[in-house]
Amino acid sequence: LVIFHFSCTTLQCRQSMDSSRSEVFDSDKQPSVKSRYRMNTYLDVPEDKTGKFYLLFTLKERISELIASLKVFEAHGINIVHIESRPSRSHAGCYEFLIECNAMDKQVKSVFKTLQDMAENVTIQTFGPIHECNGAMISYLQVINTNNSNIIIDVVPWFPKKIKDLDLFADRVLTYGSELDADHPGFKDEVYRKRRQLFADIAHNYRHGQPIPRIEYTKEETETWGVIYKELKKLYPTHACREFNHIFPLLEQNCGYSEKSIPQLQDVSDFLKECTGFTVRPVAGLLSSRDFLAGLAFRVFHTTQYIRHSSAPKYTPEPDVCHELLGHVPLFADPNFAQFSQEIGLSSLGAPDEVIQKLATVNSFFLFFTPQTAPCTVLNFHSTVVLVHSGIWTLRTRRQTKSIRSRITVFIWGIAVHPFNPEITATTEYPITSYQPKYFLAQSFENAKEQLIKWASAISRPFNIRYDPYTQRIQILDNTEILNHVVHDVRNDLQLVESTLMKLST
Repeated sequence: LVIFHFSCTTLQCRQSMDSSRSEVFDSDKQPSVKSRYRMNTYLDVPEDKTGKFYLLFTLKERISELIASLKVFEAHGINIVHIESRPSRSHAGCYEFLIECNAMDKQVKSVFKTLQDMAENVTIQTFGPIHECNGAMISYLQVINTNNSNIIIDVVPWFPKKIKDLDLFADRVLTYGSELDADHPGFKDEVYRKRRQLFADIAHNYRHGQPIPRIEYTKEETETWGVIYKELKKLYPTHACREFNHIFPLLEQNCGYSEKSIPQLQDVSDFLKECTGFTVRPVAGLLSSRDFLAGLAFRVFHTTQYIRHSSAPKYTPEPDVCHELLGHVPLFADPNFAQFSQEIGLSSLGAPDEVIQKLATVNSFFLFFTPQTAPCTVLNFHSTVVLVHSGIWTLRTRRQTKSIRSRITVFIWGIAVHPFNPEITATTEYPITSYQPKYFLAQSFENAKEQLIKWASAISRPFNIRYDPYTQRIQILDNTEILNHVVHDVRNDLQLVESTLMKLST
């Protein structure tokens, strides 16, 4: 049995949506790190506060059609900065034109009304103008679709559509990185601050597909790791779940986990990829909830490389390499947990802010063994062994047939333990600098996973998506051609299952 617990350094939920460049841009042509810091957003938004939008429309294969449509932009005083064309897949004898423009909302609407009478199909994707929300620069992606007179308008946040798109926001950390608050243990340590800057530079300059730079950790950093490693390894056999204890020795054998050695992220990433397809990539600090969950959709876990200050080895106000590698990473080698994590990530793509907050709240403590400060304690609670530590609580019954009924609320040390319910858990507020006054209990990992997937499936979104593991892209299921490919893949899988069953039965 598992009790869910909010950790002091797990993912913080914030109402923020990060924007990025559209997929029409060449992802290889990234702005420099220095220029990124000067930008308030990933988009190069014009100073006159106009928004950036991409208009995709379908015209018959005639020169006069294109000339007439371009004159519409000229008549409205809109400057075209980029244009592309391709044969239409859905309209025979037609071409699709992609035009990038900077314009005001009124101009966009006016052009849209004019073009809908000229074109076979019109789609407008609009970014901005950018505005600030709770200190974070955000932008909505507006999708306007029309097929002749049928107009459907949906507004959804931008989300990555291919794994390389993670490069567009991986260096947008909310807190820390190379900067430290005054109450941080390493605030006055100039040597520590310089090391943090080194780790931040590595993360900022990393791009998908590159090998993760190997770090030569100092003696002091390795000793800090060793203090935590030695204590936690004593506690894992009795306090960690079965899956965690199965995987951890494999990390020692394959990734260099030991008391005297801090594992390299590249070795860890290679191991996870062989186990479940998950990989890790370096990050300078805490990402927004939306960005962190988007990474999970591609089976990517953003991981810090720096280590907490040596003056406080058993406490960190932020996620460090100990928190990541000794807490989060092991379970990503478990197929069930990996699948669940990706499902949560996929559910977040294009979801509204309020849904992101709920998903992040649930994900921030769901089965994450996140060692923080205090040592673990073992209690006898009736016929159940209650395992308590600062990162997560687990309950193991002495009898496999025993279960905890959904209506029971128990109290441990005066703290209420409620039955796990995703809808309730997702809306529960919790302090991030102290232990929370409430915990949630699920009967098993599978039970909790089923509840969460069912709850996430009800998320309101104007489209469905599917992850293609071969191309590592997100497919938006919005036309019959894509659905036919999905059906074809499902049929092939079913035929393989049927053939295998026949061979096993003979």
